[in-house]
Amino acid sequence: MGRKWQVTLIVLAVLGYGGWVIAELNTNVGYAPEQPLPFSHKIHAGDNKIPCLYCHAPAEKGRHATVPPMNVCMGCHKSVAVTKENVIKLAAAYKADSAIAWVRVHALPDFTYFSHRWHLAKGVACQTCHGPVETMDKIVQVQKLNMGWCVDCHRQNKASIECITCHN
Repeated sequence: MGRKWQVTLIVLAVLGYGGWVIAELNTNVGYAPEQPLPFSHKIHAGDNKIPCLYCHAPAEKGRHATVPPMNVCMGCHKSVAVTKENVIKLAAAYKADSAIAWVRVHALPDFTYFSHRWHLAKGVACQTCHGPVETMDKIVQVQKLNMGWCVDCHRQNKASIECITCHN
């Protein structure tokens, strides 16, 4: 093998390894952005045992779990914790018909298709992807949510790993 080919292979190997390292670093694990109002899943889902689907009902029938509409929050907060500073702010936004600009924590690339409905129908617990949210005062991304992580889960659970499953 000529010297040029050896150098070319070494350069390609270094670039490939570098790309892999960058891809692994870019997983958003640990991402926990500041939110406009602090919201504790520990209090709501943990201490008060409110089921995920009470607030994130669209997940059961559709692709996205979505942030709950304000009327879901106010269903309880019209009479619960009404003197707490952040509930007062929430109630004021609700009364003014103004949305809270929550910052998305878990996101997949636009070229992928993911349906919460399919996963819930198969009995996949929310915590599988989102971690133990019922223990989190502040939501943090705990899983890579990258292709390799998803494919590993599909293999372990004997789900389809055909490309069309997630890329259509």
